[in-house]
Amino acid sequence: MSPASPAPGAGPLVLASASPRRLDLLRQIGLEPDAVVPAEIDETPRKRELPPQLARRLARAKAAAVARLYPDAFVLGADCVVAVGRRVLPKTESEEEARRHLTLLSGRRHRVHAAVAVLAPDGRRAERLVTSIVAFKRLTEAEIAGYLASGEWRDKAGAYAIQGRAAAFVRFLSGSYSGVVGLPLAETAALLAGLGRPLPWIARAGC
Repeated sequence: MSPASPAPGAGPLVLASASPRRLDLLRQIGLEPDAVVPAEIDETPRKRELPPQLARRLARAKAAAVARLYPDAFVLGADCVVAVGRRVLPKTESEEEARRHLTLLSGRRHRVHAAVAVLAPDGRRAERLVTSIVAFKRLTEAEIAGYLASGEWRDKAGAYAIQGRAAAFVRFLSGSYSGVVGLPLAETAALLAGLGRPLPWIARAGC
């Protein structure tokens, strides 16, 4: 199947992200970015910065960094922050760190803050923050060991991917499933449409 063409008169779309999951999610709703450009920014949380603030700031920064390279495009930046209270669980780099994260999440609720920022060619900006609540069942040592052995935790915020094997751990979710994966799709589509870049298959239907 060929990628959907943009709506008549719409500018190109650039995804400011290195995440293959976000690209897959955009394709799921019929959006094929004209370019995928990872934003080179410092993602270190600031002192006393709350998790929702961090997600918003990073989404804005990613969009702004790439928009400087593509001033005539719609640039979409996004970030996803997994948090237990005020504590941010970053992308996991080691198995020991992953074990700590999974042990912390076991049997409790946590929040996933998914932020989206879109910059239009004319300089307008729109953004949304979607916060979802996810609850894990109480994990056994065997479940944690098995998940660690899978390697799925690598480079994942909170050390898990809800769209993968960790779905077996989730007993409750309130909010946006796609947001927990990495990009809240309904909100992303609404932001783009509001700036004049609607989903191509809807635009062609004249809705």
